[in-house]
Amino acid sequence: MTIVGTTAGVVRGRDWGTGVAFLGIPYAEPPYGSRRFQAPEPRRAWPGVLDCLAYGPTPQRRPFAAVTAIPEPTIPGDDVLTLNVFTPGPAAEGLPVLVYIHGGGYVAGSPASPWYDGAAFVRDGVVVVTIAYRLGFEGFGHLPDAPANRGVRDQILALRWVRDNIAAFGGDPGKVTIAGQSAGGGSVMHLLVAPGAGGLFRGAMAISGSPGDRTVADATAMTRALAGRLAVTPDLAGFGGVDESELVDTGFGGPPSTALEVVSTVSAGVRMAPVVDGDVLPWTVAEGLTRGEGADVALVVGATRDEFSMIALGAASSFEDADPVDLLVRAGLDPEVAAGYAAALAGRSPAAVLGQSVTDRVFRRRVVEWAELRAGAAAPTFAYDFAWRSGADGLSGHCLDVPFAWDVLGEEHVARLAGEAPPQELADAVHGAYVAFVRDGDPGWPAWNGDGPVMTWDTKSAVTGAEAYGTARLLTRS
Repeated sequence: MTIVGTTAGVVRGRDWGTGVAFLGIPYAEPPYGSRRFQAPEPRRAWPGVLDCLAYGPTPQRRPFAAVTAIPEPTIPGDDVLTLNVFTPGPAAEGLPVLVYIHGGGYVAGSPASPWYDGAAFVRDGVVVVTIAYRLGFEGFGHLPDAPANRGVRDQILALRWVRDNIAAFGGDPGKVTIAGQSAGGGSVMHLLVAPGAGGLFRGAMAISGSPGDRTVADATAMTRALAGRLAVTPDLAGFGGVDESELVDTGFGGPPSTALEVVSTVSAGVRMAPVVDGDVLPWTVAEGLTRGEGADVALVVGATRDEFSMIALGAASSFEDADPVDLLVRAGLDPEVAAGYAAALAGRSPAAVLGQSVTDRVFRRRVVEWAELRAGAAAPTFAYDFAWRSGADGLSGHCLDVPFAWDVLGEEHVARLAGEAPPQELADAVHGAYVAFVRDGDPGWPAWNGDGPVMTWDTKSAVTGAEAYGTARLLTRS
Protein backbone atom coordinates (compact mmCIF):
# COMPACT_ATOMS: atom_id res chain seq x y z
CA MET A 1 0.00 0.00 0.00
CA THR A 2 1.09 3.58 -0.69
CA ILE A 3 0.83 6.69 1.48
CA VAL A 4 0.53 10.26 0.10
CA GLY A 5 0.12 13.58 1.87
CA THR A 6 -2.67 16.00 0.85
CA THR A 7 -3.60 19.45 2.09
CA ALA A 8 -6.12 17.88 4.51
CA GLY A 9 -4.08 14.91 5.66
CA VAL A 10 -2.37 11.67 4.72
CA VAL A 11 -4.16 9.06 2.59
CA ARG A 12 -3.39 5.40 2.00
CA GLY A 13 -4.04 3.81 -1.39
CA ARG A 14 -4.02 0.28 -2.74
CA ASP A 15 -2.31 -1.51 -5.60
CA TRP A 16 -4.45 -1.29 -8.73
CA GLY A 17 -3.33 -2.92 -11.95
CA THR A 18 0.08 -1.52 -12.79
CA GLY A 19 -0.43 1.49 -10.52
CA VAL A 20 -2.09 2.66 -7.34
CA ALA A 21 -5.69 3.74 -6.62
CA PHE A 22 -6.78 6.09 -3.86
CA LEU A 23 -10.53 5.62 -3.56
CA GLY A 24 -13.03 7.82 -1.75
CA ILE A 25 -10.72 10.72 -0.85
CA PRO A 26 -13.00 13.37 0.72
CA TYR A 27 -12.54 16.81 -0.84
CA ALA A 28 -15.42 18.50 1.03
CA GLU A 29 -17.37 18.20 4.25
CA PRO A 30 -20.46 15.97 4.09
CA PRO A 31 -23.29 18.14 2.69
CA TYR A 32 -25.85 17.30 5.37
CA GLY A 33 -27.20 18.84 8.54
CA SER A 34 -26.44 22.57 8.53
CA ARG A 35 -24.50 22.11 5.27
CA ARG A 36 -27.44 20.70 3.33
CA PHE A 37 -28.39 22.88 0.34
CA GLN A 38 -25.29 25.02 0.98
CA ALA A 39 -22.12 25.61 -1.01
CA PRO A 40 -19.52 22.88 -0.43
CA GLU A 41 -16.94 23.44 2.30
CA PRO A 42 -13.35 22.22 1.80
CA ARG A 43 -12.57 19.17 3.89
CA ARG A 44 -11.08 19.92 7.29
CA ALA A 45 -7.82 18.24 8.26
CA TRP A 46 -8.03 14.73 9.69
CA PRO A 47 -5.56 13.08 12.09
CA GLY A 48 -3.39 10.12 11.22
CA VAL A 49 -3.66 8.19 7.96
CA LEU A 50 -7.00 7.90 6.15
CA ASP A 51 -7.51 4.56 4.41
CA CYS A 52 -8.76 5.22 0.86
CA LEU A 53 -9.10 1.61 -0.21
CA ALA A 54 -12.74 1.46 -1.34
CA TYR A 55 -15.11 3.77 -3.20
CA GLY A 56 -16.89 6.26 -0.97
CA PRO A 57 -20.64 6.81 -0.56
CA THR A 58 -22.31 8.09 -3.72
CA PRO A 59 -24.63 11.09 -4.14
CA GLN A 60 -26.76 8.74 -6.25
CA ARG A 61 -29.35 7.27 -3.91
CA ARG A 62 -31.24 5.43 -6.62
CA PRO A 63 -30.18 4.70 -10.22
CA PHE A 64 -32.38 5.42 -13.21
CA ALA A 65 -33.40 1.78 -13.40
CA ALA A 66 -32.52 -1.68 -12.13
CA VAL A 67 -30.34 -2.09 -15.24
CA THR A 68 -28.66 0.97 -16.74
CA ALA A 69 -26.49 1.31 -19.85
CA ILE A 70 -23.44 2.06 -17.71
CA PRO A 71 -23.20 0.04 -14.48
CA GLU A 72 -23.70 2.61 -11.72
CA PRO A 73 -23.22 1.32 -8.15
CA THR A 74 -25.06 3.09 -5.35
CA ILE A 75 -23.09 3.19 -2.09
CA PRO A 76 -24.91 4.41 1.05
CA GLY A 77 -23.52 6.99 3.46
CA ASP A 78 -23.33 10.74 4.03
CA ASP A 79 -19.69 11.43 3.10
CA VAL A 80 -20.57 11.73 -0.59
CA LEU A 81 -18.23 14.48 -1.83
CA THR A 82 -15.22 12.34 -2.61
CA LEU A 83 -12.93 11.64 -5.52
CA ASN A 84 -10.79 8.77 -6.74
CA VAL A 85 -7.21 9.02 -8.00
CA PHE A 86 -5.58 6.41 -10.23
CA THR A 87 -1.83 6.93 -10.64
CA PRO A 88 1.32 5.05 -11.58
CA GLY A 89 2.45 6.05 -8.09
CA PRO A 90 3.70 9.15 -6.29
CA ALA A 91 7.22 8.48 -7.59
CA ALA A 92 5.95 9.63 -10.98
CA GLU A 93 6.27 13.32 -11.77
CA GLY A 94 4.66 15.82 -14.09
CA LEU A 95 2.17 13.48 -15.77
CA PRO A 96 -0.90 14.81 -17.58
CA VAL A 97 -4.16 14.52 -15.65
CA LEU A 98 -7.67 13.51 -16.74
CA VAL A 99 -10.50 14.63 -14.44
CA TYR A 100 -13.70 12.79 -15.35
CA ILE A 101 -17.29 13.85 -14.57
CA HIS A 102 -19.87 11.08 -14.81
CA GLY A 103 -23.23 11.46 -16.53
CA GLY A 104 -26.72 10.51 -15.44
CA GLY A 105 -28.99 13.39 -16.39
CA TYR A 106 -27.80 15.42 -13.36
CA VAL A 107 -29.95 13.17 -11.17
CA ALA A 108 -28.09 9.84 -11.25
CA GLY A 109 -24.76 8.25 -12.11
CA SER A 110 -21.82 6.99 -10.08
CA PRO A 111 -18.07 7.65 -10.01
CA ALA A 112 -17.70 4.09 -8.69
CA SER A 113 -18.65 2.54 -12.05
CA PRO A 114 -16.28 -0.22 -13.17
CA TRP A 115 -16.26 1.47 -16.58
CA TYR A 116 -14.40 4.42 -15.03
CA ASP A 117 -11.46 2.24 -14.04
CA GLY A 118 -8.39 4.39 -14.67
CA ALA A 119 -5.98 1.46 -15.15
CA ALA A 120 -5.70 1.80 -18.95
CA PHE A 121 -4.97 5.53 -18.72
CA VAL A 122 -2.41 4.90 -15.98
CA ARG A 123 -0.79 2.29 -18.23
CA ASP A 124 -0.47 5.00 -20.86
CA GLY A 125 1.03 7.63 -18.58
CA VAL A 126 -2.05 9.58 -17.47
CA VAL A 127 -3.19 10.25 -13.89
CA VAL A 128 -6.98 9.89 -13.62
CA VAL A 129 -9.34 11.56 -11.15
CA THR A 130 -13.06 10.66 -11.06
CA ILE A 131 -15.28 12.91 -8.96
CA ALA A 132 -18.61 12.78 -7.16
CA TYR A 133 -20.96 15.78 -7.07
CA ARG A 134 -24.42 16.36 -5.66
CA LEU A 135 -27.29 15.23 -7.88
CA GLY A 136 -30.99 15.91 -8.29
CA PHE A 137 -32.58 18.50 -6.05
CA GLU A 138 -29.72 18.27 -3.55
CA GLY A 139 -27.32 19.48 -6.22
CA PHE A 140 -29.44 21.46 -8.67
CA GLY A 141 -32.80 22.31 -7.11
CA HIS A 142 -33.29 26.06 -7.04
CA LEU A 143 -34.16 27.65 -3.69
CA PRO A 144 -34.56 31.42 -3.25
CA ASP A 145 -32.53 31.48 -0.01
CA ALA A 146 -29.80 28.93 -0.77
CA PRO A 147 -26.80 28.91 -3.14
CA ALA A 148 -27.72 27.83 -6.66
CA ASN A 149 -25.86 25.24 -8.75
CA ARG A 150 -24.52 23.34 -5.77
CA GLY A 151 -23.52 20.45 -8.02
CA VAL A 152 -21.46 22.79 -10.20
CA ARG A 153 -19.89 24.29 -7.09
CA ASP A 154 -18.93 20.76 -6.02
CA GLN A 155 -17.24 20.18 -9.37
CA ILE A 156 -15.27 23.42 -9.10
CA LEU A 157 -14.14 22.62 -5.56
CA ALA A 158 -13.00 19.18 -6.74
CA LEU A 159 -10.98 20.83 -9.51
CA ARG A 160 -9.38 23.13 -6.94
CA TRP A 161 -8.47 20.04 -4.91
CA VAL A 162 -6.78 18.65 -8.02
CA ARG A 163 -4.87 21.91 -8.53
CA ASP A 164 -3.62 21.87 -4.92
CA ASN A 165 -2.92 18.14 -4.50
CA ILE A 166 -2.38 16.26 -7.74
CA ALA A 167 1.40 16.84 -7.84
CA ALA A 168 1.72 14.58 -4.79
CA PHE A 169 0.15 11.79 -6.87
CA GLY A 170 2.49 12.27 -9.83
CA GLY A 171 0.31 14.65 -11.85
CA ASP A 172 1.01 18.13 -13.21
CA PRO A 173 -1.65 20.69 -12.12
CA GLY A 174 -0.81 22.67 -15.25
CA LYS A 175 -1.71 19.73 -17.52
CA VAL A 176 -5.30 19.01 -16.46
CA THR A 177 -7.99 18.00 -18.96
CA ILE A 178 -11.61 17.68 -17.87
CA ALA A 179 -13.92 15.21 -19.59
CA GLY A 180 -17.43 13.93 -19.12
CA GLN A 181 -20.20 12.09 -20.94
CA SER A 182 -23.89 13.02 -21.27
CA ALA A 183 -24.68 15.25 -18.27
CA GLY A 184 -20.96 15.01 -17.54
CA GLY A 185 -20.32 16.41 -21.02
CA GLY A 186 -22.82 19.18 -20.34
CA SER A 187 -21.01 19.86 -17.07
CA VAL A 188 -17.74 20.17 -18.98
CA MET A 189 -19.28 22.85 -21.19
CA HIS A 190 -20.69 24.73 -18.19
CA LEU A 191 -17.27 24.63 -16.52
CA LEU A 192 -15.64 25.81 -19.74
CA VAL A 193 -17.60 29.08 -19.55
CA ALA A 194 -17.88 29.40 -15.74
CA PRO A 195 -15.72 32.23 -14.33
CA GLY A 196 -15.00 30.27 -11.15
CA ALA A 197 -13.43 27.40 -13.11
CA GLY A 198 -11.06 29.56 -15.13
CA GLY A 199 -7.45 28.43 -15.06
CA LEU A 200 -8.20 25.03 -13.53
CA PHE A 201 -7.77 23.04 -16.77
CA ARG A 202 -6.13 23.40 -20.17
CA GLY A 203 -8.24 20.91 -22.14
CA ALA A 204 -11.87 19.80 -22.21
CA MET A 205 -13.75 16.87 -23.72
CA ALA A 206 -17.55 17.05 -23.99
CA ILE A 207 -18.71 13.54 -24.84
CA SER A 208 -22.37 13.41 -25.91
CA GLY A 209 -22.78 16.61 -23.93
CA SER A 210 -26.22 17.81 -22.87
CA PRO A 211 -26.13 21.08 -20.93
CA GLY A 212 -28.62 22.49 -18.46
CA ASP A 213 -29.02 26.18 -19.28
CA ARG A 214 -32.26 26.33 -17.28
CA THR A 215 -33.59 29.78 -16.47
CA VAL A 216 -34.18 30.92 -12.91
CA ALA A 217 -37.89 31.32 -13.72
CA ASP A 218 -38.14 27.74 -14.97
CA ALA A 219 -36.16 26.38 -12.02
CA THR A 220 -38.31 28.35 -9.58
CA ALA A 221 -41.48 26.97 -11.15
CA MET A 222 -40.13 23.44 -10.78
CA THR A 223 -39.33 24.07 -7.11
CA ARG A 224 -42.84 25.35 -6.46
CA ALA A 225 -44.39 22.37 -8.20
CA LEU A 226 -42.31 19.96 -6.16
CA ALA A 227 -43.05 21.86 -2.95
CA GLY A 228 -46.75 21.50 -3.70
CA ARG A 229 -46.41 17.75 -4.09
CA LEU A 230 -44.49 17.57 -0.80
CA ALA A 231 -46.84 20.02 0.99
CA VAL A 232 -43.94 22.26 2.09
CA THR A 233 -42.96 25.87 1.46
CA PRO A 234 -40.76 26.43 -1.62
CA ASP A 235 -37.73 27.61 0.34
CA LEU A 236 -34.85 26.36 2.46
CA ALA A 237 -37.02 25.94 5.55
CA GLY A 238 -39.56 23.87 3.67
CA PHE A 239 -37.15 21.57 1.83
CA GLY A 240 -34.76 21.33 4.76
CA GLY A 241 -37.38 19.33 6.62
CA VAL A 242 -37.88 16.80 3.80
CA ASP A 243 -35.98 13.54 4.11
CA GLU A 244 -33.61 12.96 1.22
CA SER A 245 -35.20 9.65 0.27
CA GLU A 246 -38.65 11.25 0.14
CA LEU A 247 -37.28 14.02 -2.03
CA VAL A 248 -35.82 11.48 -4.44
CA ASP A 249 -38.99 9.38 -4.49
CA THR A 250 -41.45 12.22 -5.03
CA GLY A 251 -40.20 13.40 -8.40
CA PHE A 252 -41.98 15.87 -10.62
CA GLY A 253 -45.20 14.17 -11.59
CA GLY A 254 -46.25 11.10 -13.51
CA PRO A 255 -44.50 9.77 -16.60
CA PRO A 256 -45.60 10.73 -20.13
CA SER A 257 -48.57 8.66 -21.24
CA THR A 258 -47.82 8.21 -24.95
CA ALA A 259 -44.71 7.45 -27.02
CA LEU A 260 -44.88 10.88 -28.64
CA GLU A 261 -45.06 12.56 -25.24
CA VAL A 262 -41.92 10.66 -24.24
CA VAL A 263 -40.17 11.90 -27.38
CA SER A 264 -41.31 15.48 -26.77
CA THR A 265 -40.27 15.41 -23.12
CA VAL A 266 -36.82 14.02 -23.85
CA SER A 267 -36.29 16.40 -26.80
CA ALA A 268 -36.98 19.37 -24.53
CA GLY A 269 -33.84 18.53 -22.54
CA VAL A 270 -33.02 17.73 -18.93
CA ARG A 271 -35.20 19.42 -16.33
CA MET A 272 -33.13 19.17 -13.14
CA ALA A 273 -29.87 20.74 -14.26
CA PRO A 274 -27.51 23.72 -13.96
CA VAL A 275 -29.28 27.08 -13.86
CA VAL A 276 -28.15 30.38 -15.38
CA ASP A 277 -28.07 32.04 -11.97
CA GLY A 278 -26.02 35.18 -12.73
CA ASP A 279 -23.33 34.03 -10.31
CA VAL A 280 -21.72 30.62 -10.76
CA LEU A 281 -23.16 30.49 -14.28
CA PRO A 282 -23.73 34.06 -15.50
CA TRP A 283 -24.69 32.90 -19.00
CA THR A 284 -25.76 29.90 -21.04
CA VAL A 285 -23.08 27.77 -22.66
CA ALA A 286 -23.79 29.35 -26.07
CA GLU A 287 -23.67 32.87 -24.63
CA GLY A 288 -20.42 32.10 -22.85
CA LEU A 289 -18.82 30.73 -26.01
CA THR A 290 -20.00 33.79 -27.94
CA ARG A 291 -18.28 35.97 -25.33
CA GLY A 292 -15.07 34.03 -25.82
CA GLU A 293 -15.14 32.27 -22.45
CA GLY A 294 -12.84 29.25 -22.46
CA ALA A 295 -11.30 30.31 -25.78
CA ASP A 296 -7.83 29.39 -24.51
CA VAL A 297 -8.87 25.81 -23.69
CA ALA A 298 -8.55 23.11 -26.36
CA LEU A 299 -11.86 21.29 -26.82
CA VAL A 300 -13.03 17.92 -28.16
CA VAL A 301 -16.76 17.54 -28.86
CA GLY A 302 -18.71 14.68 -30.35
CA ALA A 303 -21.58 12.22 -30.03
CA THR A 304 -22.67 8.75 -31.01
CA ARG A 305 -24.56 8.39 -34.28
CA ASP A 306 -27.88 7.24 -32.77
CA GLU A 307 -27.77 8.47 -29.11
CA PHE A 308 -31.50 8.53 -28.13
CA SER A 309 -32.99 7.25 -31.40
CA MET A 310 -34.14 4.08 -29.65
CA ILE A 311 -36.78 6.09 -27.78
CA ALA A 312 -38.83 6.34 -30.96
CA LEU A 313 -37.61 3.17 -32.65
CA GLY A 314 -38.70 1.16 -29.62
CA ALA A 315 -42.26 2.34 -30.22
CA ALA A 316 -42.15 2.10 -34.02
CA SER A 317 -45.61 0.55 -34.27
CA SER A 318 -47.09 3.69 -32.71
CA PHE A 319 -45.84 5.77 -35.65
CA GLU A 320 -46.19 3.28 -38.51
CA ASP A 321 -48.81 5.21 -40.49
CA ALA A 322 -47.92 8.74 -39.32
CA ASP A 323 -46.73 11.60 -41.47
CA PRO A 324 -43.09 12.35 -40.46
CA VAL A 325 -43.52 16.11 -40.76
CA ASP A 326 -46.60 16.05 -38.56
CA LEU A 327 -44.76 13.92 -36.01
CA LEU A 328 -41.84 16.34 -35.89
CA VAL A 329 -44.13 19.34 -35.46
CA ARG A 330 -46.06 17.62 -32.69
CA ALA A 331 -42.72 16.82 -31.03
CA GLY A 332 -41.84 20.52 -30.97
CA LEU A 333 -40.10 21.40 -34.24
CA ASP A 334 -40.97 24.47 -36.28
CA PRO A 335 -43.07 23.41 -39.31
CA GLU A 336 -40.60 24.74 -41.87
CA VAL A 337 -37.66 23.10 -40.11
CA ALA A 338 -39.66 19.89 -39.76
CA ALA A 339 -40.38 19.79 -43.50
CA GLY A 340 -36.73 20.24 -44.41
CA TYR A 341 -35.62 17.68 -41.85
CA ALA A 342 -38.08 15.04 -43.02
CA ALA A 343 -37.07 15.66 -46.64
CA ALA A 344 -33.41 15.07 -45.74
CA LEU A 345 -34.38 11.65 -44.35
CA ALA A 346 -36.77 10.67 -47.12
CA GLY A 347 -37.09 6.92 -47.34
CA ARG A 348 -36.70 6.30 -43.62
CA SER A 349 -39.61 5.13 -41.53
CA PRO A 350 -41.55 7.71 -39.48
CA ALA A 351 -40.08 6.23 -36.28
CA ALA A 352 -36.54 6.46 -37.67
CA VAL A 353 -37.04 10.11 -38.64
CA LEU A 354 -38.51 10.95 -35.25
CA GLY A 355 -35.79 9.02 -33.43
CA GLN A 356 -33.00 10.75 -35.32
CA SER A 357 -34.58 14.10 -34.50
CA VAL A 358 -34.36 13.31 -30.77
CA THR A 359 -30.69 12.39 -31.14
CA ASP A 360 -29.95 15.53 -33.13
CA ARG A 361 -31.95 17.90 -30.92
CA VAL A 362 -30.57 16.71 -27.60
CA PHE A 363 -26.96 15.95 -28.57
CA ARG A 364 -25.65 16.17 -32.10
CA ARG A 365 -26.67 19.72 -32.97
CA ARG A 366 -24.64 20.84 -29.95
CA VAL A 367 -21.46 19.54 -31.55
CA VAL A 368 -21.92 21.77 -34.59
CA GLU A 369 -23.13 24.78 -32.61
CA TRP A 370 -20.29 24.68 -30.12
CA ALA A 371 -17.65 24.14 -32.79
CA GLU A 372 -18.96 27.04 -34.86
CA LEU A 373 -19.27 29.38 -31.86
CA ARG A 374 -15.57 28.77 -31.15
CA ALA A 375 -14.51 29.67 -34.68
CA GLY A 376 -12.35 32.56 -33.45
CA ALA A 377 -10.99 30.84 -30.34
CA ALA A 378 -7.27 30.82 -29.72
CA ALA A 379 -7.36 27.11 -28.85
CA PRO A 380 -8.53 24.47 -31.36
CA THR A 381 -11.80 22.55 -31.39
CA PHE A 382 -11.86 18.94 -32.56
CA ALA A 383 -15.05 17.10 -33.56
CA TYR A 384 -15.75 13.37 -33.76
CA ASP A 385 -18.65 11.11 -34.69
CA PHE A 386 -18.89 7.67 -33.05
CA ALA A 387 -20.65 5.65 -35.75
CA TRP A 388 -19.88 2.02 -34.86
CA ARG A 389 -23.08 0.05 -34.29
CA SER A 390 -23.54 -2.38 -31.45
CA GLY A 391 -23.85 -6.07 -32.07
CA ALA A 392 -26.55 -6.11 -29.38
CA ASP A 393 -29.13 -3.77 -30.94
CA GLY A 394 -27.66 -2.54 -34.23
CA LEU A 395 -27.48 1.05 -33.02
CA SER A 396 -24.72 3.46 -32.10
CA GLY A 397 -26.60 4.47 -29.00
CA HIS A 398 -26.06 6.56 -25.91
CA CYS A 399 -23.10 5.42 -23.76
CA LEU A 400 -21.84 2.89 -26.34
CA ASP A 401 -18.55 4.74 -26.80
CA VAL A 402 -17.70 4.87 -23.08
CA PRO A 403 -16.11 1.41 -22.68
CA PHE A 404 -14.07 2.05 -25.83
CA ALA A 405 -12.76 5.33 -24.43
CA TRP A 406 -11.77 3.71 -21.13
CA ASP A 407 -10.46 0.57 -22.88
CA VAL A 408 -12.52 -1.75 -20.67
CA LEU A 409 -14.12 -3.99 -23.30
CA GLY A 410 -13.48 -7.02 -21.13
CA GLU A 411 -15.64 -5.72 -18.25
CA GLU A 412 -18.57 -8.09 -17.65
CA HIS A 413 -21.34 -5.55 -18.36
CA VAL A 414 -20.01 -4.37 -21.74
CA ALA A 415 -21.48 -7.19 -23.84
CA ARG A 416 -24.99 -6.20 -22.76
CA LEU A 417 -24.56 -2.85 -24.51
CA ALA A 418 -21.97 -3.56 -27.21
CA GLY A 419 -22.66 -7.20 -28.05
CA GLU A 420 -20.18 -10.04 -28.03
CA ALA A 421 -16.57 -9.37 -29.07
CA PRO A 422 -16.64 -5.60 -29.73
CA PRO A 423 -13.56 -4.59 -31.76
CA GLN A 424 -10.46 -3.97 -29.67
CA GLU A 425 -8.95 -2.10 -32.63
CA LEU A 426 -11.67 0.54 -32.21
CA ALA A 427 -10.97 0.80 -28.48
CA ASP A 428 -7.28 1.25 -29.29
CA ALA A 429 -8.16 4.13 -31.63
CA VAL A 430 -10.66 5.89 -29.36
CA HIS A 431 -8.69 5.43 -26.16
CA GLY A 432 -5.51 6.40 -27.96
CA ALA A 433 -7.10 9.66 -29.12
CA TYR A 434 -8.16 10.45 -25.56
CA VAL A 435 -4.65 9.82 -24.28
CA ALA A 436 -3.11 11.94 -27.03
CA PHE A 437 -5.45 14.84 -26.31
CA VAL A 438 -4.86 14.73 -22.56
CA ARG A 439 -1.11 14.49 -23.12
CA ASP A 440 -0.60 16.84 -26.07
CA GLY A 441 -3.83 18.77 -26.65
CA ASP A 442 -4.19 17.08 -30.05
CA PRO A 443 -6.29 13.90 -30.52
CA GLY A 444 -4.71 13.10 -33.87
CA TRP A 445 -6.89 14.74 -36.54
CA PRO A 446 -7.22 18.34 -37.81
CA ALA A 447 -9.20 20.95 -35.91
CA TRP A 448 -12.66 22.12 -36.98
CA ASN A 449 -12.45 24.81 -39.65
CA GLY A 450 -16.11 25.58 -40.31
CA ASP A 451 -16.89 22.63 -42.55
CA GLY A 452 -15.33 19.83 -40.52
CA PRO A 453 -13.18 17.86 -40.44
CA VAL A 454 -14.73 15.17 -38.26
CA MET A 455 -13.10 11.97 -37.02
CA THR A 456 -15.67 9.27 -37.72
CA TRP A 457 -14.98 6.24 -35.54
CA ASP A 458 -16.24 2.97 -37.01
CA THR A 459 -14.98 -0.46 -38.03
CA LYS A 460 -12.88 1.50 -40.50
CA SER A 461 -12.33 4.93 -38.94
CA ALA A 462 -11.61 7.91 -41.15
CA VAL A 463 -11.53 11.69 -41.17
CA THR A 464 -14.65 12.97 -42.94
CA GLY A 465 -16.31 16.33 -43.52
CA ALA A 466 -19.15 18.09 -41.73
CA GLU A 467 -21.61 15.93 -43.65
CA ALA A 468 -21.22 13.48 -40.76
CA TYR A 469 -23.46 15.91 -38.88
CA GLY A 470 -25.68 16.73 -41.86
CA THR A 471 -29.12 16.29 -40.26
CA ALA A 472 -27.94 17.86 -37.00
CA ARG A 473 -26.89 20.98 -38.89
CA LEU A 474 -30.48 21.41 -40.02
CA LEU A 475 -31.48 21.91 -36.38
CA THR A 476 -28.71 24.21 -35.15
CA ARG A 477 -30.01 27.27 -33.32
CA SER A 478 -33.59 26.03 -33.77
